[in-house]
Amino acid sequence: MITRLISRPISSVLLCATLCAGTVVFAQDTSSTKTTVKMASGGEQYPGLYEFDVFGGIQAFGQVNRGLDNKIANGGVWGGRIAYNPYEHLGLELWMDYSVANQQFGQSNGPIPAGFPGAGLPVPPYGFGARNWTFGFNPVWNIRPRDSKVIPYLTAGVDGIQFTPTNKAENLARQANSIALYGASALNDNLQVGLNVGGGVKWHFTEHFGMRFDARYLLSRNPTYDLPGGYDGGGVYIPGKSKLNGVQATLGLVYFGGESKCPPMPAAPPPPPALPTPSISGGDGSSSGAFCAGKPVTLHASISAGADRTLAYSWTVNGQAQSSTTADLTFTPSMGASNVQVTVTDTTPPPAPMERPKKFPVKCWVQPPAPAPVAAVSATATVTVTDSAPSISAISASPNTLTGPVAACGPDGAKTSNLSGTAQSSACGGNLTYKWTVSEGSVTNDTSPNATFDSSSLTFEQAAQAQSKSVVATLTVTDANGKTATQTTPITVNCAPQFVRLDDAIFAKNNARVNNCAKRLLIDDAASRMANGDYDIILIGHRDTDEETKIAAGGKKGRKAVGGVDLDEQRVLNTAAILSGGTGTCGKVDVSRIKYDVVGTEQVSELRTGQCGTSNTQERKGSETSEADKNRRVEIYLVPHGSSLVPPGVHNLRPVPEGPVKALGCPH
Repeated sequence: MITRLISRPISSVLLCATLCAGTVVFAQDTSSTKTTVKMASGGEQYPGLYEFDVFGGIQAFGQVNRGLDNKIANGGVWGGRIAYNPYEHLGLELWMDYSVANQQFGQSNGPIPAGFPGAGLPVPPYGFGARNWTFGFNPVWNIRPRDSKVIPYLTAGVDGIQFTPTNKAENLARQANSIALYGASALNDNLQVGLNVGGGVKWHFTEHFGMRFDARYLLSRNPTYDLPGGYDGGGVYIPGKSKLNGVQATLGLVYFGGESKCPPMPAAPPPPPALPTPSISGGDGSSSGAFCAGKPVTLHASISAGADRTLAYSWTVNGQAQSSTTADLTFTPSMGASNVQVTVTDTTPPPAPMERPKKFPVKCWVQPPAPAPVAAVSATATVTVTDSAPSISAISASPNTLTGPVAACGPDGAKTSNLSGTAQSSACGGNLTYKWTVSEGSVTNDTSPNATFDSSSLTFEQAAQAQSKSVVATLTVTDANGKTATQTTPITVNCAPQFVRLDDAIFAKNNARVNNCAKRLLIDDAASRMANGDYDIILIGHRDTDEETKIAAGGKKGRKAVGGVDLDEQRVLNTAAILSGGTGTCGKVDVSRIKYDVVGTEQVSELRTGQCGTSNTQERKGSETSEADKNRRVEIYLVPHGSSLVPPGVHNLRPVPEGPVKALGCPH
């Protein structure tokens, strides 16, 4: 089977003209800078979301060179299209057309039957009137964006063609003569599915109206109109399953629907940046603060605004406008606080109004408003004039812990401290004078910022417990206006535990007996303190140079001393017995807490005889000790238990012998 397309000259010319015109216009449109004002920012000049198209034209079909060589006659076509273009280059289209498509046969179907005029001659070729109803669905690829003025496109889709004989043709086919000659009484509608491909050009003449040229190639099966699909011994027939080729060229009017999108407005020139917050400082660049009464003050406003901006300044002091219009203000403040404010205004001329770009659609242009003036900015400061006093920023004592006087507290530890003070005069105060004082003790170089404190003159009680005093060192500074500032620093003065010395027990010449006055001293003072503190007792025995070296055992008066006990040791043992005897008038001190030494006639330690003296005949209560008595003694010391402190003049300190002391009992 051979099928070839035979087109009338007019259809070929129209198809070629349509495609050529589209190509030329497309080339002109793309080369012209005046045919579109589509903005690079994405706006649209023309609407094109919807398209409604009515068209008319011609179509031509090829001849089927099989059987009786049937062919659809070339003819006119009319129709309409509805398109939706959801994307810039892609649309979806439904279309339908109506065409005159009379069917013609190129060959006779056989001889004229007998009984008809011209019997035996060939039957004239058959033909009948027919109309085609075609409906289809096509995607459309717009080569240029849908909002362009000229839009070439390509398309391909599917369609259905209803091949319909006219009523007159059907009536004639069913008449007796026609049946006898052609046997076409079954003539009827026939539906075929086909394909179409093509392209064209769309123009925007105005915003919504335009024109469209379209040319397509049509392909479907050859319609049989319900006639036989092959020769059956008589009558006309149309070969089935043969291809039908056709072309269609149309010209139509188009309505473009949907609003065109305006491109985004070009960015307006940015407004001048806001002014930064200014700051106020002294004319020398220092921050404003306290100032002297009666002296002018110069303030400066600083702002980082750029050299290309013109600025104006206005100043107020306590709400009153000042004459200065520059960044500097000079005025004489009153006593107290003056509130200063500067306001900075940008007086730079505003930029020129923005102009519409030449290619920007007029309908889309909205004149940007002029940029708002730059807001003025302000800063405030307080200038304070006070009758200010000097200030002390630092005061110290190094070291701040000392040891008291040697006599009471021992030799260890620092006795002096370096006093140091740092002071500042007020802005108007002038030079400063210094004065150091202490609550106790002494200060040297006391009118200098650096002085020395000495703890040597502090007084402490002689005691076996640690003692401490807090001394306050005070620095007073005075300026030229008589204003003062005072600050203190503490110093701690410690006194280490020392022994406590009681009055000496005085003895009669060549006698070791403890008299009543000494007993009261031992019982009421030494033993009482032992009961109220953790002490040991140290006893140091003496004798005078005019006394016997030894004394009878027990120290009883009138006994010969030959072969007896040393007088100074016996005095110590009797004293220890009074402290520890535990009965009668004696104390109850533990013997193990008593230590002693005997030094004979050595009198190194200070004499401390108190009020208890002696005589050879009687005791004199409360009388002064005589010069003759004072070297016949036992020294009595209280020392902290476990302490290594040793009174002066001690050579061989040792525990008292417990046996001899207990043997003495409580001496009378």
